[in-house]
Amino acid sequence: MTDSFAVVDPTTVRPEEFQTCETAVRKLTERLGCTEMRVNQVLVEPDEVTTPHTHEGQEEVFAALTDGQISIEGDVHDVPAGGVVRVHPDTVRNLCNHTDDRHVWLAFGAPPVGSVEDFGSYVVEE
Repeated sequence: MTDSFAVVDPTTVRPEEFQTCETAVRKLTERLGCTEMRVNQVLVEPDEVTTPHTHEGQEEVFAALTDGQISIEGDVHDVPAGGVVRVHPDTVRNLCNHTDDRHVWLAFGAPPVGSVEDFGSYVVEE
């Protein structure tokens, strides 16, 4: 049985690189005790772009903690701090940063297919 709640300060979690790019991610799922979703904090530095991908069977929600940018089907969208983006499992998406400031996101995926180490149903177009 999991605890009824958890509080995590993401800055206490060591950032790691995504498997498919150099973007830093702080994996929060396990620390939060999540069983029904995956949660990561993604740190996108200036001129970084995460790998365009879809998730078979997993819807994603991105919450911008700072101003940020997300590419949906190749079109870049500016998202203000506090903005929230939902992406259908079959839609190609990736976080990008064409500014001079770090972008910080929380990424939620449900159901929790795959992980940062083993993307499972994470699909990267050839």
